[in-house]
Amino acid sequence: MRADHITLKKLELYDAPSLLALRLKNQTFFQPFEPIRPDSFLTLEGQEKDIAAGNHAADHDQGYTFGIFLTETDELIGRLALTGVARGPFQNANLGYFMDRAHNGRGYMTEAVQLATQFAFGQAGLHRIQAGVMPRNVGSIRVLEKAGFRREGLALNYLKINGVWEDHALFAITADSNK
Repeated sequence: MRADHITLKKLELYDAPSLLALRLKNQTFFQPFEPIRPDSFLTLEGQEKDIAAGNHAADHDQGYTFGIFLTETDELIGRLALTGVARGPFQNANLGYFMDRAHNGRGYMTEAVQLATQFAFGQAGLHRIQAGVMPRNVGSIRVLEKAGFRREGLALNYLKINGVWEDHALFAITADSNK
């Protein structure tokens, strides 16, 4: 899937070294917004396991993980995932993403979220995508709003991030609001 500046592609095992380099380069930047993970996660094997788990989820319609690549250079600059796919009457997934700090503020993540939304409501046949964002993560809130998500409320003590239970602003978009 391609937008003006970025391409979303399924991550493959051969992307693990690039994904590891991205995570290590941005470890201090990402940590305030991520759960605490075991040391083994930030290894080549840990990233291979993460990619394999994402591909297994896609094979079983449980989630879809994409690398965010600069179209011009094919450099991996981020990752986006639709997780926790629920079928039946819900037809929902949760959205999460991260991007190399060096590429923030250029509209790339907004493009990626828009592409993922098109995929979710098209090929994946979902009705709703939701995302939780810590209220202090202003950049991420801006991405969701620019991509057409609406704020639905505040979930108290929603996720344990960096060792602390954090409140999250809840955002969502539905297929009918994306037309």
